[in-house]
Amino acid sequence: MTDSSADSLTGHALIQDYLKTLDASPGVYRMLDAQARVLYVGKARNLRARVSNYARPAGHSGRIARMISETASMMFLTTQTETEALLLEQNLIKQLKPRYNVLLRDDKSFPNILVTATHQFPQITKHRGAKKSKGRYYGPFASAGAVNRTLNQLQKVFLLRNCSDAMFSSRSRPCLLYQIKRCSGPCVGKISAEDYAASVKDAEQFLSGRSTEIQETLAAQMMEASEAMEFERAAALRDRIRALTQVQTVQGINPRTVQEADIVALHMENGQACVQVFFIRAGQNWGNRDFYPRVGVDIEAPEVLEAFLGQFYDSKEPPRQLILSHPIDDPDLMAEALGQKLGRKVEILVPQRGEKAELVDGALRNARESLARKMSESATQTKLLNGLAEAFGLDAAPGRIEVYDNSHIQGTNAVGGMIVAGPEGFMKNQYRKFNIKGDDLTPGDDFGMMKEVLTRRFKRLLKEDPDRDKGMWPDLLLIDGGAGQVSAVQEIMEEYGVEDIPMVGVAKGVDRDHGKEEFHRPGTRPFALQRNDPVLYFIQRMRDEAHRFAIGTHRAKRAKSIGATPLDEVPGVGATRKRALLAHFGSAKAVSRAALADLRAVEGISDTLAQTIYDFFHEKG
Repeated sequence: MTDSSADSLTGHALIQDYLKTLDASPGVYRMLDAQARVLYVGKARNLRARVSNYARPAGHSGRIARMISETASMMFLTTQTETEALLLEQNLIKQLKPRYNVLLRDDKSFPNILVTATHQFPQITKHRGAKKSKGRYYGPFASAGAVNRTLNQLQKVFLLRNCSDAMFSSRSRPCLLYQIKRCSGPCVGKISAEDYAASVKDAEQFLSGRSTEIQETLAAQMMEASEAMEFERAAALRDRIRALTQVQTVQGINPRTVQEADIVALHMENGQACVQVFFIRAGQNWGNRDFYPRVGVDIEAPEVLEAFLGQFYDSKEPPRQLILSHPIDDPDLMAEALGQKLGRKVEILVPQRGEKAELVDGALRNARESLARKMSESATQTKLLNGLAEAFGLDAAPGRIEVYDNSHIQGTNAVGGMIVAGPEGFMKNQYRKFNIKGDDLTPGDDFGMMKEVLTRRFKRLLKEDPDRDKGMWPDLLLIDGGAGQVSAVQEIMEEYGVEDIPMVGVAKGVDRDHGKEEFHRPGTRPFALQRNDPVLYFIQRMRDEAHRFAIGTHRAKRAKSIGATPLDEVPGVGATRKRALLAHFGSAKAVSRAALADLRAVEGISDTLAQTIYDFFHEKG
């Protein structure tokens, strides 16, 4: 590795001076400004030849010319092969984020479906990150939503458990998922190990692309059950076939000639770019995702795509085929580099006709439309939601945020409040109040209250929208409180198998000062946002709205309890007649003791209502 500079030289002259020390080795070079900040990282088959291009005083694009003029020093690292140089280049770009490189800004891991292999009754669950757990992985899926939809339907079809091993071993009765026919109840012996293993095998066949065989088997079993007059079993098998068909419908059009590939399409416009990636695995469409790499106005498509591929697959396993919308400059080099990571051959294609070209056209259309939407999203709310996603590391900007708060006075008249925010701002028709009913709660037990609220919320969601296709499920939970509240909510989510929803606890920071809030997420250290960050103000507004709603609900309940009288229970006595009765008799007790004739004498009280009031109190007495 070499690092040298000439103090009095900059730009073209400086680069020309470096040529004296360079040879024809492959390697990586870095261009730095006067403050030693990395401007650009590049690779070369021949370092001397590549760098000599920058020494020319003319013939550069505006972006490259600006970069050269700002260059005050360079660094070089030679490698054994150009493939090694490519891998090193993309690694350094991701680490250093140079200003003049194409940079993939959104590079989160993708979820997989995991079928565990460490238990007699395997669990089927979403998995993200390093594949350390023993079992078989299927994916990647484009998003948590794509996994959740598939998992929900697979649970309908194959009735596999998604609870943790600890939850499994501690159960003494079936959970809610068994009751709504999403699990076969292996935890309490509702299915034999052999039958459960057969269901696991069928699920894995489906995830491997052999869904037709499973449908044929289920159809044959349904006919057998019907002929044997086992109509309940036949109906259950019919429901499983329908669910399996629904999975395939949700996946959209599945390709006929492509078994394993990523479709990568690039659209560029006005100095911005969108890369659309479709994931095809086991002959099935497992969703798509759009990315917006940082580019410049005078950068070409081959450079953008090559940089995207290098950075995107730096931490991900590439498929056997990459089907691109545009050619890249060094497809053989990229294929070799990705093949080394995968341990088998990777093919890079730019199809001109046939089904593969049609798939690329579809991805291009999505990229074009996605970029148009992004460029038109200038509304403040959209920016805030995107900022929230970035601050909390979410897969995408949340479309539905649910914020929870409790209110009480020493445990009395306790209520929980839920407010909802989204792209249109506060969604007040979605607000919900929860009268805390727990008789065994210690007065003032905020953890217990939050548990009750979230238990009731998720129980209702599982009942009313089990397939998560009605827009009722939140993309983010904000909880008023710190690590304790977050832990309590996490327990509830684990109980109901909805651990995939991100949640954040918003706690007052030092001196309980507005602006010093700390944010708590499960398994991570608390963190804070800058005091002047618009996202922080947005979170404060949501939390304050939740607090206002909870306080208002609590005050209304308290006022109602303070002003409550036995008259409230009398049918036909509303606010106006209640006031008339109290004004005439002085108290509810006096009303309850009044004679029928005295009741009839009250203005606005008919003979019939007087009889109703008299009967109410005397029958109860």
